[in-house]
Amino acid sequence: MTAQPPEPSPRPVPAGDLRASHDDREAVVEQLRDAAAEGRVDLDELDSRLEQALTSKTYAELAVLTADLPKSPSASAVAENLPPLVLKGGMYGASRGPGRWEVPGRVIAHAGVGGVSLDFTRVECRLAEVVVEAYGETSGVTIVIPDSWATDTTGMDPGFGGLKDKTTPDRLPGTPLIRLTGSGGMAGVVIRHPNKRERRKLDGNATRD
Repeated sequence: MTAQPPEPSPRPVPAGDLRASHDDREAVVEQLRDAAAEGRVDLDELDSRLEQALTSKTYAELAVLTADLPKSPSASAVAENLPPLVLKGGMYGASRGPGRWEVPGRVIAHAGVGGVSLDFTRVECRLAEVVVEAYGETSGVTIVIPDSWATDTTGMDPGFGGLKDKTTPDRLPGTPLIRLTGSGGMAGVVIRHPNKRERRKLDGNATRD
């Protein structure tokens, strides 16, 4: 009997083609209204862009509406001036997210024995770049970022445990770059996009919002 060739794996969906949530649309609406208040967009254009924002289905459709607008300097300045977030896994582990939390310009994660988990999937971050200094130590660090974000791992020492970068290079305009530094230690560091289970939870949260 002739063996059947394996079915081709599905191609990953480009970040821009991923479905936008209610939160994504509301964030763009807020940015457009701020731009109008600053005189960057006139009222007719504001009405047109707001209508498009509220009916946009993908990240790419939303990105076009704010591509010619600067980021809010006030929000960025506040975030940049926040003290670093330090997470220590200790004996029982530590995590930040999933959920909404204020993202500073620098995050330091020490896995310890319990491990550390960082989830950025539901944050609203207007920083151009976030430095994550991760130390895998004994139990490892796991970092989850939205599909529209990208990462730079060139400053990371994989150590004995290694670095697993499972992210795609696609990055939408106006989204942060995660600059990963530190060391994998014994257990390693993983950075990835949401898995199937996490995506189902995100979809459920978007429906309830």
